[in-house]
Amino acid sequence: MTSVSILIIISAYLLGSISSAILICKILNISDPRYFGSKNPGATNIFRIAGYKIAIFVILFDISKGAIPIWLGHYLEISPDSLGIAAIFSCLGHMYPVFFKFYGGKGVATAFGALTTININLSVIMISTWLLTVLSFGYSSLGAIIAALIVPFYTWYFQPQHLLPTIIISSLVLIKHIINIKRLWNHQEKRIWRN
Repeated sequence: MTSVSILIIISAYLLGSISSAILICKILNISDPRYFGSKNPGATNIFRIAGYKIAIFVILFDISKGAIPIWLGHYLEISPDSLGIAAIFSCLGHMYPVFFKFYGGKGVATAFGALTTININLSVIMISTWLLTVLSFGYSSLGAIIAALIVPFYTWYFQPQHLLPTIIISSLVLIKHIINIKRLWNHQEKRIWRN
């Protein structure tokens, strides 16, 4: 692994560690998402706390955190293996941010940003799966869970060289959704459009 690859991977983690949800709430004097709602510093909780406009901004920021390091890695022509590792570290930064005592979000938007830059077909599949699930059942978490389960199969078809990092990222997303899975199983999960 080259020094450029190592720098990209470290940068991916540090950029991922910037929590847009927490920072935006502080700037706009909105309740800290770590202490309200689901206590998750992510777009869905921001939607419930502050409305869709702020939530959209958080989503776009989080997608960019995943996409920028991979775009940069492509530009600097680092190896596919290094790109995959950078994508993983970008998501790890969002989930376990060094700047916020390692308490972060669930990594869905950041994973989307990272995997989108690997293959555009994956982005279409991910967003379509999430959107269809949410529109059908009303649960953002269920959309993320189903997308995380499906994406590795499509990665195997479109970009098999990135299958292992995709499986790791999907597994991380599923692990961060364990509580949601339990709530869904017990019919206690809140729908996205309800407080």
